[in-house]
Amino acid sequence: MRGRLKVLPLQADKQASHPVTPMARLLLPLLLITAPLLASCDLLGIQPASALAAQKEAEGKAVGGACRHAGRAIEDCYALNRKADKSAIFAGWREMNDYMRENKIDEVTPQLTAPPAVAQSPREPGEEGAAAAAQKTGESAAGKSARKSAS
Repeated sequence: MRGRLKVLPLQADKQASHPVTPMARLLLPLLLITAPLLASCDLLGIQPASALAAQKEAEGKAVGGACRHAGRAIEDCYALNRKADKSAIFAGWREMNDYMRENKIDEVTPQLTAPPAVAQSPREPGEEGAAAAAQKTGESAAGKSARKSAS
């Protein structure tokens, strides 16, 4: 018996156990309800700034790649997509350019054309009201002024 040690079981201290207070009873269900809600911030549409920056970068690269594939110049791409980040557009344009050269892909010309910009001539202050009224009735401002001069 010389080499054996006798291990005695420890008695649980009855005073060490904490009674559940009314405040703890109130906070525990509240914690269980709010924890999933706080963990689901992505479902609420709240995104961190890094995720928004990555999304904006990806959109710019996609726009640049599409412009290059359509055969548009980088300057035209900047002008058509003013809200997109220019560096991201350029990165996407350059990546698509390299890809198209490596794989010998031809440009795809766009089927839809942009509507032509209508140049408006400067008007005299009295003509603005007449031009707006003429557009509503379908007559041109020149037709009205010709009628006025004839009478």
